Amino acid sequence: MSSDTPVSTSSGRDVQVNPRGIPKAAFIESVDAFLGGSDVEAEPELAKLNEMLAKYRFMEKSFAQKRAGLEEKMVEFKQTLDVLSLLEAKKEADETLVTNFELTETLYAKAAIEPVEEVFLWLGANTMLSYPPKEAQRLLTDKLETAQTSFENTKADLLFLREQITTTEVNIARLYNHDVKLRRERRLREAEEEK
Repeated sequence: MSSDTPVSTSSGRDVQVNPRGIPKAAFIESVDAFLGGSDVEAEPELAKLNEMLAKYRFMEKSFAQKRAGLEEKMVEFKQTLDVLSLLEAKKEADETLVTNFELTETLYAKAAIEPVEEVFLWLGANTMLSYPPKEAQRLLTDKLETAQTSFENTKADLLFLREQITTTEVNIARLYNHDVKLRRERRLREAEEEK
């Protein structure tokens, strides 16, 4: 799917979507044309736009959480790759790695790590597997690249969503102002008719 691809909805209207299927909010050029006349009530359309705005805000919150999670994962992947590189360098030099590791938040222990033939990686869901260091590096590099691609897509989606939120808010304001104007005109006509 390319950027702003048209997609038909159940109502038969074509809606533009971004590459990951988020619908684009169309700017309302003419409120009268959008509503189908200058005397048409705006409330049903206002309700639809408010619902769409709530959906956009929910998506924005979800994508912001996803972005934060991906940032954490990328940092972990990079740190683990650095450790694997260090272990591989010590193995090639046939040296023991002396390090401090965290037991709790304020308690560390000193450890001497002999050259290793396998490392253990947490895969999630209480699953840990052993890998040769080179294979672990390839796996983590692939996961890091996937996370970076997902992170860039998420950032782009957040920017897209912010634009849609702004457009929808402007549309709501224009419809609301039209509705206020219409009600004022009706009151004035009714007041004239009563005289």
